Amino acid sequence: MRKAELKVVDEKTKAKAEVVFYHFGPGNAGGTQANIDRWFGQFVEPRDKINAKTEDVTVGKHKVTYVSAEGTYKSGMPGGPQTPMANYALLGAIIEASEGSVFVKMTGPKELTQSATADFKKMVESALK
Repeated sequence: MRKAELKVVDEKTKAKAEVVFYHFGPGNAGGTQANIDRWFGQFVEPRDKINAKTEDVTVGKHKVTYVSAEGTYKSGMPGGPQTPMANYALLGAIIEASEGSVFVKMTGPKELTQSATADFKKMVESALK
């Protein structure tokens, strides 16, 4: 379930990115790898063309998997109409917890998303300390 949503706005260009927080409970919506695959599948290009990356870190007692990709993002609800968004990027974090993982996904123009990477990670990690 979608639990919260934030907007990130570049003050110079007015470009906007969206940060969405999801929590599905103990079932984890298929688990970490299934969600990584689903996120990478939200791009028009194949996985080997979207600079797909994952990184596992431990913050406190939580495993966090960071995910990133860039290309033509298919914006829209799963199963519904989708709009291809060229030069977009996805930055995600999957925070594993016994109560169910928390999924944080930022999508937006590539330059804005990439410039917000450090702040995104700081936001995720500061909540776990």
